[in-house]
Amino acid sequence: MTTPTQMKTPLSTALSAAALELRDLHYTYPDGTAALCGINLAIAPGEKVALVGPNGAGKSTLLLHLNGVLRPSRGMVAVGGMVVAERTLAGIRARVGMVFQDPDDQLFSPTVFDDVAFGPIHMGFDAAEVARRVAAALEQVDMRGFERRMPHHMSVGQRKRVAIATVLSMQPEILALDEPSAGLDPRARRGLVGLLQQLPQAMIVSTHDMRLVRDVFPRMVVLAQGRIAADGRSADLLTDTALLEEYGLEAP
Repeated sequence: MTTPTQMKTPLSTALSAAALELRDLHYTYPDGTAALCGINLAIAPGEKVALVGPNGAGKSTLLLHLNGVLRPSRGMVAVGGMVVAERTLAGIRARVGMVFQDPDDQLFSPTVFDDVAFGPIHMGFDAAEVARRVAAALEQVDMRGFERRMPHHMSVGQRKRVAIATVLSMQPEILALDEPSAGLDPRARRGLVGLLQQLPQAMIVSTHDMRLVRDVFPRMVVLAQGRIAADGRSADLLTDTALLEEYGLEAP
C-alpha cells in the first residue's frame, strides 16, 4: 500500500473525485490517548454528512484534521485530491471552512464586517472583491445590515450565522461544523436548519441533534471509540433502535 509520504499532490483520479477523503486515519494525543483508529471515509461534492456518536468518540478530533489543525499519527486526509500537508495548508484552508461550536472562538474583530472580511483580505483580494464577498456571505446567512454591529452584542444564533459567513466569504468547497445547533433557541434553530439545507457545499457536521440529522443530512456516520461503527442513509439508521441504543443516540 502506498504510504502517505509517497503520495503526491494531486492524487489519483479516483481519489480526486471525492470532495473529501480520509484513508486509514489514526490520531493519538500526546498523553497516549488514541482518538482515531483507522478512519476511512469519502464524501462526494455537495454531499451532506452528519457525524454522530457519544462524547469522546473522536468527532471533533476528526474535524480538526480536515484543514490541518491536527496532523495524523498515521494515514492521510485529502481535499479534492490534495493531501493535507505543510506545503498545501494555505490551499486546503481556502477549500475547507471550519465553524467551531462556540462562535466566540471565531469572532474576534470589532465589527461583523471585519470578521467576515478577515479571510478574503488574507487571501490577497483587493478591497472591492473583499466587500463583494462580505456582502454575498452575509446575504447567504440572512445577516445583511449587520456589517457595523459588534458581534458580542448579538444573540448566539446571530453570532453563529456570522461565524458561518466568515468561512463562506472564502468560498470553500467543504464546510465542517462542530455542534452548530448547540445553545440555539427554537427560532434560531429553525433558521439554522433552513440555512444548512440551502448551502450548496459538501458538508460534514458533528452533532448530537438527531432532528438536525433527520432534517438536513441524508447520510449519517456513527463514530464510537475512534472508529466508524455505522455509515449509511440517515433515514435507515435513525429507525435502527438497537443501533441508537447501543451508541447512546436518541431517535428524532
